[in-house]
Amino acid sequence: MRKINFLLLAAGVMLCSCQTKEPPKSGNPVLAGWYADPEGIIYGDTYWIYPTYSDEYEKQVFFDCFSSKDLITWTKHASIIDTGEVKWAKKAMWAPSVIKKDGKYYLFFGANDVHEGEIGGIGVAVSDRPEGPYKDLLGKPLINEIVNGAQPIDQFVFHDGGESYYLYYGGWGRCNVAKLSNDFTALQPFDDGEMFKEITPQKYVEGPFMFKRNGKYYFMWSEGGWTGPDYSVAYSIADSPFGPFERAGKILRQDSAVATGAGHHSVMNPPGTDDYYIVYHRRPLNDNIANHRVTCIEKMAFDKNGFIKPVKITLDGVEAKKM
Repeated sequence: MRKINFLLLAAGVMLCSCQTKEPPKSGNPVLAGWYADPEGIIYGDTYWIYPTYSDEYEKQVFFDCFSSKDLITWTKHASIIDTGEVKWAKKAMWAPSVIKKDGKYYLFFGANDVHEGEIGGIGVAVSDRPEGPYKDLLGKPLINEIVNGAQPIDQFVFHDGGESYYLYYGGWGRCNVAKLSNDFTALQPFDDGEMFKEITPQKYVEGPFMFKRNGKYYFMWSEGGWTGPDYSVAYSIADSPFGPFERAGKILRQDSAVATGAGHHSVMNPPGTDDYYIVYHRRPLNDNIANHRVTCIEKMAFDKNGFIKPVKITLDGVEAKKM
């Protein structure tokens, strides 16, 4: 009898263990290799990440992208565009931003780490497929010049419904917004005749991102130095895509037990849900090499007043989620 009771107890422990086993998670980082500045987007039933290849400027001459059906398993699509296609780009191809419009896939990117009087800045490419190959749309930068002190890098394309497509961009601690033409081949003036509006919030450094939730505009950016442990993400909430953007607080930062330099992010929201995922890069602990950056994903949530809760960076990542 005692032996039977023991077997029953053991079986119960095993059953309990099976019932409480946590679902598998993506783990962080989610991409193999050094990748930074990730833009996450959802096309149909597939998640996509378009990052910067993190290396010396002279070696940043192409983009890879990655796709997943469940946030767990990611497939690499190599060299979707490079400097062989973009003749004016020589180095420092940075921070792709992507969007689908009228059956075409567009990829905006920075190149050449441009300074006043140099050729470079923000370009745009197009493809029939999200994984490319992409072709240079203009044969020249869309934005080459320095306006309002903002280096033309770290572009983000935001669709505000209808034909309203805006380009947020800027390094060197300044941020502009411009309005894109219907075919993305040019900028067009705002109603007041201006081509660029400066919208720089407090402590802004680079990496702008915008999304809309419950009628409010959430404008986000990176703060701190990109090579240091204090790199982080802050945000503001406004009633207009043009602000004013008053800093609400910091929501992503390093954790001395996990990683440092957590920043330059994007946000994915599966349609029809209130699930939000923040895709970002960070640095492994005790690794001070500037270009050793990895791409990670965490859940992002809101409080009852619509403010973003601080995100805890993890080694676990996120649970599987299909569309």
